[in-house]
Amino acid sequence: MFLLCVAPLNLIQLVTLFASLLRFQESPVQWAQAVVFAVEEINRNPSLLPGVRLGYRIMDTCTRYPHSLRAVMSMISGGNGTCETTRPAKLIIGDSASTQCIILSRVLSPLRVPMISYLATCVCLSNRREYPNFFRTIPSDMYQARTMAQMAKRFGWTWVGAVVADNDYGLQAVQAFQEETKGTGICLAFVSTLLRERLAKDVDRAVKMVQSSSAHVIMVFAWYMDVEVFLTELVRRNVTDRQFLASEIWSTSSHLLSNPELYTIAQGILGVAIRSAPIPGFEKHLQELHPSRYPRDTILRVLWERTFGCSPVHSKTSQSGLPPCSGKESLEGVQNGVTDVSNLRATYNVYLAVYAAAYALHSLLACTAPNSSDPRVTPGCSSPDIITTQQLLEHLKLLNFTTQLGEKFYFQDGEIPAVYDLVNWQRGPGGALQYVLIGRLEGSNLIIKESAIRWPGNSNKVPVSVCTAECPQGTRKAIRKGLPVCCFDCLPCAEGEFSNVTGSSECYRCPPEFWSNSLRTACVPREVEYLSFSETMGIALMAVAVCGATTTAAVGGVFVYYRQTPIVKANNSELSFLLLLSLKLCFLCSLVFVGQPSLWSCRLQQAAFGISFVLCISCILVKTIVVLVAFRSARPGSAALMKWFGPGQQRGSVLFFTCIQIIICAVWLSLSPPFPHRNLSIQGSKIILECMVGSVTGFSLVLSYIGLLAAICFLLAFFARKLPDNFNEAKFITFSMLIFCAVWITFVPAYVSSPGKYSVAVEIFAILASSFGLLICIFAPKCYIILLRPENNTKKFLMGKIQ
Repeated sequence: MFLLCVAPLNLIQLVTLFASLLRFQESPVQWAQAVVFAVEEINRNPSLLPGVRLGYRIMDTCTRYPHSLRAVMSMISGGNGTCETTRPAKLIIGDSASTQCIILSRVLSPLRVPMISYLATCVCLSNRREYPNFFRTIPSDMYQARTMAQMAKRFGWTWVGAVVADNDYGLQAVQAFQEETKGTGICLAFVSTLLRERLAKDVDRAVKMVQSSSAHVIMVFAWYMDVEVFLTELVRRNVTDRQFLASEIWSTSSHLLSNPELYTIAQGILGVAIRSAPIPGFEKHLQELHPSRYPRDTILRVLWERTFGCSPVHSKTSQSGLPPCSGKESLEGVQNGVTDVSNLRATYNVYLAVYAAAYALHSLLACTAPNSSDPRVTPGCSSPDIITTQQLLEHLKLLNFTTQLGEKFYFQDGEIPAVYDLVNWQRGPGGALQYVLIGRLEGSNLIIKESAIRWPGNSNKVPVSVCTAECPQGTRKAIRKGLPVCCFDCLPCAEGEFSNVTGSSECYRCPPEFWSNSLRTACVPREVEYLSFSETMGIALMAVAVCGATTTAAVGGVFVYYRQTPIVKANNSELSFLLLLSLKLCFLCSLVFVGQPSLWSCRLQQAAFGISFVLCISCILVKTIVVLVAFRSARPGSAALMKWFGPGQQRGSVLFFTCIQIIICAVWLSLSPPFPHRNLSIQGSKIILECMVGSVTGFSLVLSYIGLLAAICFLLAFFARKLPDNFNEAKFITFSMLIFCAVWITFVPAYVSSPGKYSVAVEIFAILASSFGLLICIFAPKCYIILLRPENNTKKFLMGKIQ
């Protein structure tokens, strides 16, 4: 932590740096020297803060909360310490940890003491209401968490584990990552925390979670020393096939890169790094460091002892037991974490923080005094003798200057615009690990050179990290109950639905004229189905119909040939011939139902069916009436009855009954005729071409009329079935009408339940069955006597029972 004091015309010397000697770390030493270099550079600049010199005091907080608070309170309270001014203005640069910054900002906020952190990245510190005095020269974790989320999206990693520090730095990063990935199908497989005080236990738990999890991509937000313990334990347990995403705090750690134990696991690490920038003259400053120049710098003495193995000449307090140095030792040519300026990241942030404080002070002192009457006076201006932290805080908010690199620097709500380097850990020519720049983030623009990346195992193939592999085409995602959204089952699309992309969350309905293929990956035109002439069923039904019509014609030929015999004459040959004609029409009308439905075929098939069957039933009805009248006229006093129902009346009755059906059909066809229809709802994958009846009332009247005539005919024949005669035609009519009614009664449910073309086949079958029933029951007995029992074809035999 660094304290800057402002004193007119007075250079403030380095006071002290409290160091933790248990675990000497080189990076913070370089950060401290960046403060020293920046202050000395600013004090030498005649145009920046002329007449005013900056002072500083550097203290080590050891990354512990009590030390941070104690250090700050010692700086801002009591006497001036080494800031040899009456009332120096004080500004805190630090701390490096987010949690310490949260504590310090809340303590310093009521005092209006500004603080600028160079490494605290917690998202929570962006809240200006809670931390109005906090500024930072590093982007918040929200941006690097977003960067990791963008990388996960880019490389298809939907199942990511997280190992984070058990503090605001780690936990807030996890929260920012989850917010960024919300609704993207990326999930956290687990979150394991690391706390320094119980590091061994936490590392053991985290390693076990990594081992047991199916997530192969692990993001790690933790201090590099803790990460080293974690990675080392993974190597010990031979878990070296994971892809790690490194946060900026360890992604460029030279300490980890130089550890040969981590070579097998660290290769391929992708990291978000603080952007690198040069500091002109800083390398020379580091090379010229010597304990003789800073005799009270304890950390510089320790660095000297560790680097050269001797105790500095002017160090009388040294208890290291090392021999005294010659005084000629120099850091020039020494390569370590202090002298390495090839990639200045956090160090450059420290450098920027010092300059931000200097430019804010310069802005404060450069304007007109507060008591001036000049209207151009800027509020909050001061003189070198009266500088308050409140004024310094206000000018930090309005800060805007150009750095030595030509970049614009300003604070936007206490933060700077997000700029990151993206690095990849790779094996160098000598086998050692090194990080290679493979991309950059500027604002929300992610630029990655994928060809430059080397993945774990020195592979060129992007690792896979998913809870469930993406669903293939033809399936959809179904979330597993109780599991994150990226853990799912792949269910096949239903019939009539498809998905033609991998990982689809839903299936889509095909257009009405289309249906999904067998794989459910595309829609194909539906198969058009109707009872055609070329298929087996159509051919069979046509053959039966033609056979029936041929049989009917043959029976007609027999009757014509034997028209002078008693049995033909006794059965009213005229009505018999008319009945045979109607039966032939019934057989032939079934042919109209076969083939592709059209406007005229739909109209013709129903009209032909209705009229043919009415003609047929009318002939049978008249024949039944003739039988009844003939036997009635044989009784005494009934001889004139037959005169009232002679051949003319018989023909007229048939014509009358048939005309009624013709009129019904004509009205039906003129008002709402049948029409062809493409039925898409019966069988999903097929379009059923069928004839719709048009008017249900018209179709019902046609069927009802046929049924009425059939019922009357059946009743009359039933009453006449026992009339005395060797050949009672009424008995055969009764059987024929019984078959006819049975066929058409069973037709209705069969027709309704049959899908597609099978409903047409059922109707044709009913027509053929009922027609054959009538033909066989009425004409088979006659043909049997005519052809096989000609000796019974006599009037005497036919009248045998009457005699």
